[in-house]
Amino acid sequence: MQSLIEAAFADRNLLQQPNYADAVRAVINAVDKGQLRVAAPSGTDAAGQSQWTVNEWVKQAILLYFSIQQMQTWELPPFEFYDKMLLKTGYAELGVRAVPHAVARYGAYIAKGCVLMPSYVNLGAYVDEGTMVDTWATVGSCAQIGKGVHLSGGVGIGGVLEPLQASPVIIEDGAFIGSRCIVVEGVIVEKEAVLGANVVLTKSTKIIDVSGPEPIETKGRIPARSVVIPGSYTKSFPAGDYGVGCALIIGQRKESTDLKTSLNDALREFNVAV
Repeated sequence: MQSLIEAAFADRNLLQQPNYADAVRAVINAVDKGQLRVAAPSGTDAAGQSQWTVNEWVKQAILLYFSIQQMQTWELPPFEFYDKMLLKTGYAELGVRAVPHAVARYGAYIAKGCVLMPSYVNLGAYVDEGTMVDTWATVGSCAQIGKGVHLSGGVGIGGVLEPLQASPVIIEDGAFIGSRCIVVEGVIVEKEAVLGANVVLTKSTKIIDVSGPEPIETKGRIPARSVVIPGSYTKSFPAGDYGVGCALIIGQRKESTDLKTSLNDALREFNVAV
């Protein structure tokens, strides 16, 4: 399928031929079932950090799918919707709890044991087993959410389709994302990390580890088991000095307890709001 997708992406006229359009539909069906992923884990580097591989051709298929789908109207009085994409169905068979008004588009993978409160999961996303997508949380296109993750109320996980080489947001297993957090632009939140309420992470956001004697500054990745809160630092502009947002790593989840107890301990010990 990959060669057909790449050829059709280079020449959209090929989509008029059934075998190319059928390949697009087959890829989306495989993504919907979790058989294909926009990004997949690919081991660790020399420093022990998790590595992910982006499958650009799968993203190409998602973009092509918009081209071959026709607009249609759905009516659920008094509501009406007009869109190209079908919605995901068959939650009982999938073993997924979907609370009204949870919405997931066809082409989003939702694994067994997930709970969708009134929320939104977009095409190409991957949500692994036992994850909670809480009220008004959104999971953007192609975002990768691990096992046992908690996305608290109002969390915004950004989506990405273009540019093709851009990495999606990745939230690894066991992470806790606090209320109203925003994670976008391919940021990776590693396993079992805790983000307190209102943490904003973009590719350019400074992540400052203040748990030791000297600050350590990074960008784009929250280390495993870190406890993070929103912070600010002073930056000089032509008009004066102003506070600019950042993320502060203030400690680590404890190894001595299970994850739920560890989470509660972390929040109490560091006074992290969720």
